[in-house]
Amino acid sequence: MTAALNGRTVIVTRAAEQQGEGRRLLEAEGARVLDLPALVIGPPDHWGPLDDALADLESFHWLVFSSANGVQAVEDRLQRQGRSLARRPPSLKIASVGRKTARLLTELGTEADFIPPEFVADSLIDHFPVSGWGLKMLLPRVQSGGRTVLADAFGEAGVRVVEVAAYESRCPSDMPENTAAALAAGDVDAIAFSSGKTAQHTATLLAHRFGERWSELVKGVQLISIGPQTSRHCRECFGRVDGEASPHDLDGLVRCCIQTMQTGS
Repeated sequence: MTAALNGRTVIVTRAAEQQGEGRRLLEAEGARVLDLPALVIGPPDHWGPLDDALADLESFHWLVFSSANGVQAVEDRLQRQGRSLARRPPSLKIASVGRKTARLLTELGTEADFIPPEFVADSLIDHFPVSGWGLKMLLPRVQSGGRTVLADAFGEAGVRVVEVAAYESRCPSDMPENTAAALAAGDVDAIAFSSGKTAQHTATLLAHRFGERWSELVKGVQLISIGPQTSRHCRECFGRVDGEASPHDLDGLVRCCIQTMQTGS
């Protein structure tokens, strides 16, 4: 049986250190995969607010993670205090958006107490298991460019929300040569976006590399988004989105690549 993406070339846009899983899933479907690191994950400008919140972790009822990057940053800073998520206060519950985020928690020796049915922030709000009134919640997040929907919604529900920068995601300086060459030659079938920032940074990288003609190079390329917010950024940056994953995770993104390219072929 012929693999679903045999003969297709797909660019995967993720953080530089997170390319492996998407590549594996797409290659298993027969795709030729090109990397486009579109995020460089690094520290926030200041560690003080996160360190202060973690030093007072016993005062929080919930710790809410919306990304694996946030989990890793919190674990690293706790380790500097001689602590860890595996030894969290007994009264502290953890909510996690997405399977990858929950899987990292498990690898670090703890488990999420609540994972929403859909892997987006809005689902966490809609399905949160307890009333928010009177709760104190810690939200570690990206320093810039992330959504404030969680903090806003929980604040309106009576939660005392402490939102702190745990990491920053910046745009790389350039794209890999083989990826640029494939785009220039018209040898790319799809670009898969895993976040709104990867869409924004990809547009920046394309403009930096190809100048004003960059938009012409992606006219025949299917643009595949992992979820609603990523789709919004795709429309802002590229004027369209050709497919949106459901569920909003890497498995869904690969399935959406298959469906969109089969439909468009």
